[in-house]
Amino acid sequence: MRSHLLNDATAESYRRSVIEGVERVADKLATTRRPFTGVTPADLAPVIDAVDLDKPLGDTSAALDELESVYLRDAVYFHHPRYLGHLNCPVVIPAVLGEAVLSAVNSSLDTWDQSAGGTLIERKLIDWTTSRIGLGPAADGVFTSGGTQSNLQALLLAREEAKTDDLAKLRIFSSECSHFSVQKSATLLGLGADAVISVPVDRTKRMQSVVLAAELEACRAEGLVPMAIVATAGTTDFGSIDPLPEIAALASEYGAWMHVDAAYGCGLLASPTRRHLLDGIERADSVTVDYHKSFFQPVSSSAVLVRDGSTLRHATYHADYLNPRQPVAMEAPPTPEGLWGKIPNQVDKSLQTTRRFDALKLWMTLRVMGADGVGELFDEVCDLAAAGFELLAADPRYDVVVEPQLSTLVYRYIPEAVTSPAEIDRANLYARKALFASGEAVVAGTKVDGRQYLKFTLLNPETTTADIAAVLDLIAGHAEQYLGETLVHA
Repeated sequence: MRSHLLNDATAESYRRSVIEGVERVADKLATTRRPFTGVTPADLAPVIDAVDLDKPLGDTSAALDELESVYLRDAVYFHHPRYLGHLNCPVVIPAVLGEAVLSAVNSSLDTWDQSAGGTLIERKLIDWTTSRIGLGPAADGVFTSGGTQSNLQALLLAREEAKTDDLAKLRIFSSECSHFSVQKSATLLGLGADAVISVPVDRTKRMQSVVLAAELEACRAEGLVPMAIVATAGTTDFGSIDPLPEIAALASEYGAWMHVDAAYGCGLLASPTRRHLLDGIERADSVTVDYHKSFFQPVSSSAVLVRDGSTLRHATYHADYLNPRQPVAMEAPPTPEGLWGKIPNQVDKSLQTTRRFDALKLWMTLRVMGADGVGELFDEVCDLAAAGFELLAADPRYDVVVEPQLSTLVYRYIPEAVTSPAEIDRANLYARKALFASGEAVVAGTKVDGRQYLKFTLLNPETTTADIAAVLDLIAGHAEQYLGETLVHA
């Protein structure tokens, strides 16, 4: 079995295996005609269940052949221009190269003696991002697995910085359109989901700062502690950006930690034309960014950034085998004074211990494409969303909720002969499921004021307005089919 380890003796075999695997995936990406095959769990489960993991194939080509039937053939392909579902992006080629390298070397970014240059590359990218945000010279941060972990760590720091030891008094304020991870984090931090005060949004789906001010004042009057305000820069459903300057002013007035969840909107940091939409983010105490959304990186690639790097100490735990507190006596040559204090161990900042070198993907992307190259891609999908909004607004078959700030569109099919709202809900839900089953396109769904809506999440610069128009026709066709069949059976 040692023949399967990467070493000098197997280097040539390794190269052949990697090349064959990459070529197969590249061929698949190039020849995929639909974003999905429409396979059902009932269809695919028996194929995977039939694989005997205790009987290895012993051959890379045979394993790749098998992989075709259990995964590649039926995967959901985000690179396809008619994948319009969730916040999943096609990935840029330099990032794929970075992924291959980091997987092969397998550095662990928890300590210097497991990563060396990887540690410094991650720190360089953290500094680059905090500079783009404008957090100041004391800023710091660390890469994470995703926005949920980033939000959790930010709220952990906020809890520890709060001016009370009575957790029952702590309150978190976020908009009604904020990510569910805010409530989840409150529960994990021992505060309970009820500690989160949901602030209503305006017609553009942005937090109402006037209502926020009233809620903060009520909190103070009740003897409670406003622990944190979570402003969202790019809500999952609507791409809406909360009024960051107003929220920053209120956070300062009431002594609350300001966290900006920019998991989606972080692509604006590289935008040549839309960076102003994030004005006010520089006043945040912490920021979440997901490079694996609007920086076109493979999952996972996220980070939590903080204005004051010293607050990351709240995530620090010591283990003698990783990050000992005291200098370790060494034989000649003697240890220089203060050496251990200078060794950068990223585990001191992270909720994770073993951690992938995900920063390498972004490093390769910036070194090949540059920030402007990434920002131009994000601008393209934002422009596409604006054009898609015009299509929907002009189409009498559809009701579109709000003009996009980023690249999502929430809408629903309204039949010409309007039936009951519940029946319209069922028609839209049916259309989404039928479209997915056909494999012709993938769209997402959500609810607005309790009613069923559909959603385009546009993160592929290869998608065109013609694609959007074609998918709208498909949705209408499925919805009309459902309503026709319902009428026949009535």
